[in-house]
Amino acid sequence: MPIYKIRGIDVDFPYEAYDCQIAYMEKVIQSLQNRSNALLESPTGTGKTLCLLCATLAWRKSLGGFSVRKSGRRDHISSSQQSDESSQSESSTLPSIVYASRTHSQIRQVVKELKRTNYRPKMVVLGSREQLCIHEEVSQLRGKTQTNACHALCKKRKKRYCAHFSRVAEFMKINPSLGEEPIDIEDLVNIGRSSGPCPYYVSRELHKTVDILFAPYNYLIDRGYRKSLNIQWTNSILIFDEAHNLESLCADAASFDLSSGLLTACISEAKNCTDLSIERREMSSDKSCNPNNFAILRALLLKLEKKIGEVPIDSKELGFTKPGPYIYEFLADLNITQKTANMLIDIIEEATVLLEEDTNTTEDGKTNKSKSTVCRLESMGDILQQIFRDDGNPHAQYYRVHVQEVQGNGMDSFKGKGSRTLSWWCFNPGIAMEQFSRLGVGSIILTSGTLSPMDSFAEELKLDFPVRLENPHVISDNQIWAGAVPVGPSGYTFNSSYRTRDSIEYKQELGNAIVNFARVVPDGLLVFFPSYYILEQCIGCWKTLGHSISMGSSTIWERICKHKLPVVEPRQSSLFPTAIEDYMAKLKDKSASGAVFFAVCRGKVSEGLDFTDHAGRAVVITGIPFATRTDPKVRLKREFLDQQMALQPTGSKVQVKPKRCLGPNRRRLVYSTSNQGS
Repeated sequence: MPIYKIRGIDVDFPYEAYDCQIAYMEKVIQSLQNRSNALLESPTGTGKTLCLLCATLAWRKSLGGFSVRKSGRRDHISSSQQSDESSQSESSTLPSIVYASRTHSQIRQVVKELKRTNYRPKMVVLGSREQLCIHEEVSQLRGKTQTNACHALCKKRKKRYCAHFSRVAEFMKINPSLGEEPIDIEDLVNIGRSSGPCPYYVSRELHKTVDILFAPYNYLIDRGYRKSLNIQWTNSILIFDEAHNLESLCADAASFDLSSGLLTACISEAKNCTDLSIERREMSSDKSCNPNNFAILRALLLKLEKKIGEVPIDSKELGFTKPGPYIYEFLADLNITQKTANMLIDIIEEATVLLEEDTNTTEDGKTNKSKSTVCRLESMGDILQQIFRDDGNPHAQYYRVHVQEVQGNGMDSFKGKGSRTLSWWCFNPGIAMEQFSRLGVGSIILTSGTLSPMDSFAEELKLDFPVRLENPHVISDNQIWAGAVPVGPSGYTFNSSYRTRDSIEYKQELGNAIVNFARVVPDGLLVFFPSYYILEQCIGCWKTLGHSISMGSSTIWERICKHKLPVVEPRQSSLFPTAIEDYMAKLKDKSASGAVFFAVCRGKVSEGLDFTDHAGRAVVITGIPFATRTDPKVRLKREFLDQQMALQPTGSKVQVKPKRCLGPNRRRLVYSTSNQGS
């Protein structure tokens, strides 16, 4: 494999590198050497992930060896670098690398790329209990209910002790080389099933000693997750891959919506806790839970429900809006302050444990899988923690309080009750990112296929990015065609706006166009819709609608299937891996000229998957899911940005960055079949 000397660093790269790949790796190393942040844009297909891994790990290895055993596996890079292997204690003083991506499917792709390199740092992928737990009963639970059940079974006691957890220490002791070869979540689960240790706690133990840690975004953005990590943040390297939607993810993670339905469920659960604690006192003299605490919690929630209902709303379209700090004035009327909020959070945590024990435990002490395991009070606790997370609450200036009337369910309408939602929306994603500066992080690298315009991206995140790159593609212009298809086969104008997309004429013309695409495009065809609703409406129509309105002809769906075997993106995440396997299998089926994958913009197919070569010969985009201009959150964000723009120095030009909806899955042939968004 070739070795490239880049800014004094020997970078072992598995292939002959393109010029744009050399340029990309140079910018990565420049950022790391200067301890500065970087915005790096490089189109999908340019080997961005591979370049990022090789450049980062080459720089890290130049500082000292990876955390591997001297007597263990050989490093394949060179004998001279082998001799530089340092002990684990020495390596622990070197900067940690945290590589984050949005989803585990994206991280799985990154681990595959790591396997292609000659670099073998000690590594681990972090996942949730939902993904890693192999306990027969606890693995069936979700959320904090699952966490509480896990904690209970990990406490040493005579009855009901998790055998998988008890095997972790011994397993780690006799397998010190674990993580020296790339492993993914599936590998950890297989280790647990074959050898017995808990995969979740194995990954937690392993992450304390690794050179590079792979995790989803929320492990870094969410304070709670971040505090659970045993990482030396000073001088550490944070990499956010597929970061084109990072600013919206940061803002959403710092916001909340409290609906009438959620609040009603919390009130009901608080009453259940009161009843349960009284029952325990009467039946078994168990005084561990004070029913008065739960009664106080319920009373406060009832007052909150009443207060939200009394908020004056003059216009259903505009709702009720106040500056962010108003939330403290609003809650102070209910005696919910920084001091009392902490007490309420403690009561809520106690309540979730009580509900979990009652809901999921039978009389003989076993888990009851037939009952619901969702605890809505958890959400209320999260909301309080968000509001009162800092003394003095300086972050509130970047928020807006909003109350709006929403369409109520049938029961609310029957009772004559209006349904309202109390929202606290964050419009400054930099709140999440500024925490890393306080932690002393060395470099933050944000990379994606689409980051431009970079000035507005950097402005939203409130970070300085002195190192920037907008890379060209490795392919030439004659290898790809992109264009808009304004009309269908019969001359009907394509317009996927809200006013026209539900018409029979639009759906019929779109279906006939896709029939033509399916006939002329070889192998794999990807078709994206603005939403699941539109996807399902179109396919449902095509299954009943013929080539013409006459009844005798075959349906549009049958004509599509004649040329391509169809796969439809499922709404449920659990069914998605099966859909991908089905698509790849149908591509190999010789009975048709390939397969067509009907998917959704901003869905699972559009992010983090690599439809290379025959898997993605053409992409058809049937409409862009633009947000409605009159949507309260969109309107308030626009107002917030206008206010921020007014504060900019004279002559400053920060553009408004368009939202990405499809992600970086652009392949050889790209059609757009509408002249307007939805």
